[in-house]
Formats: sequence, structure tokens, C-alpha cells
Amino acid sequence: MVSNKLFFGQIVIGPPGSGKTTYCTAMRSFMEAAGRKVAFVNLDPANENLPENCEVNIQELITLSDAMEKLNLGPNGGMIYCLEYLEKNLKWLRTKLNALPDKTYLLFDCPGQVELFSNHQSMKNIVRQFQNWDYRITAVNLVDSHYCADPSKFISVLLLSLSTMLHLELPHLNILSKVDLLEKHSNLPFNLEFYTDVMDLSYLIQDLEKDEFGQKFAALNSAICELIEDFSLVTFMTLSVRNRSNLLRIMKAADKSNGYIFGDAKAEAILGATFAAEDFRFFRAQDAQEEYMETG
Repeated sequence: MVSNKLFFGQIVIGPPGSGKTTYCTAMRSFMEAAGRKVAFVNLDPANENLPENCEVNIQELITLSDAMEKLNLGPNGGMIYCLEYLEKNLKWLRTKLNALPDKTYLLFDCPGQVELFSNHQSMKNIVRQFQNWDYRITAVNLVDSHYCADPSKFISVLLLSLSTMLHLELPHLNILSKVDLLEKHSNLPFNLEFYTDVMDLSYLIQDLEKDEFGQKFAALNSAICELIEDFSLVTFMTLSVRNRSNLLRIMKAADKSNGYIFGDAKAEAILGATFAAEDFRFFRAQDAQEEYMETG
């Protein structure tokens, strides 16, 4: 009989290359500085860039290469099989997790195949089992911010994010990652707040219709944008893993959504003492910048 333990955590999802492992590593270091017990849980059977301190690793159960070789599957079919295999062997995962100290904060690093989170059932079933075990989990969906530079790609990102939110049925944070690179290498048609707040998408339609391809599918693009706006669910936070203020805001948002702020008063006291000065410096810098802009 597996004992019950209370865990909080984030299940980190997103397309390939969006920075999931980098985010998990940075967030772990950030949380540990606040006095939290944190564990890195790898659910990607093909991840070759794991940190040294990975407490739970699906590759001890199954790897993508083994599934492809033994079952003659391609990469996508092999990945789906691995997740289905994990679903059938959740007792193994629960045993590994219950070996961790009580109230450990879990960071689940997940595969990048988006169909696993938007329409396939295995990850949804795994997440439901987490809830049955009384794990308090928030989905953190990372999207590379360079998609903002292309209106058609950004609309696709919005639709995929909405589909994932509805499919997983978890508290959900959408994150635009690598914003430091976006500011250096991309010229956005609108300011960044337009994309984070998902404002009036009709402006994107106007931008799309500047080329022949966009004009051809104007009605479809308009219908997709109306669908996204009708649900009014998708907004984004921004992330640069080098920016402590970004990490702090995401951590606080996750804490509110999964109830961590009500679960461990001692850890929250340490957190408040550690980062109060960080908050003050951040907002003081913001005020100074605004004052500079106003005075010219």
C-alpha cells in the first residue's frame, strides 16, 4: 500500500525548443533559494539534457529509443507509446514520488509533442490520477516568444494554448519564453503587452491580410480569432530565465493557482523575507524608468 503524501508542483509543457528543461532548472534553483524542498521529475523519455540532480526519471522505466527499436515505431508513435506505458505503470511513478519528503515541490519536465497535451488521453489520465492522489498541480505552458513576430504563428499558438487548457482541465499559466531574445532579434508589429494580454485580435487579421495567402484564408482566420476571444481564457506572462523578477512572478502565480500559499506557512515566511527586497528593487526600477520616459 502506497502512503499518501501532499505534493505541490508544476507540470511544464510546451512545443520542442520552448525551454522547458531550462525553465525547470532555473525555477528549481530559484525556489531552493527561498527554502523550499524541490524535486526535478523528468517525464520525457527522450530528454538528453537532464540536470545531475534529477530525482525521478521516466527513463528508468522506459526510453524512446527502446520503444522505437523494439516496436518498430517512429519518434511520434514511440513517444505516444512511452506515455501510454507510463499511464499503465503509474504505481512505479507514485512509489518514486512517495520516496520524496512530504510537501516537496515537484517540477515535471514533459515531452514536447503538443498532441500529448491537446488531444491525446494518456497525459490527461495521468494528470487526473495526480488529482486523485491529492497532488496540487499547475500546468505551465511555455511558448517561444518569437512566434509573436508572425501573426499566423501567433494565432496558431493561441489556438493550441486554448485547446491544451480545455483538454488538461488544470490551473494553467501560459508563458512567453525567451523574451530577452525577442527584444534583441525581432521587430514586433505591436508592443509586447498586445501579445501578453491578447487584446483585440482584429488587428492581427488586418496584418495577415497584407499578403495573398492571408487574404485567401481571411474568413478562417477571423473565425479562429473570434473563437479565442469568445472563451477569453488565453493570456501570457513573460519569461527570461536570467530575470529573477520574471521567475518570482511566475512562481507566485503558480502558488496562487495550486494553493501552495495556503499549504506551508513556514516556507512562505522564508519566501517573503527572501524576496521582499527583490520586489522593492524591481518596482523601484520600473518607477525610475517611467519617470525617465515622462521627462524625456
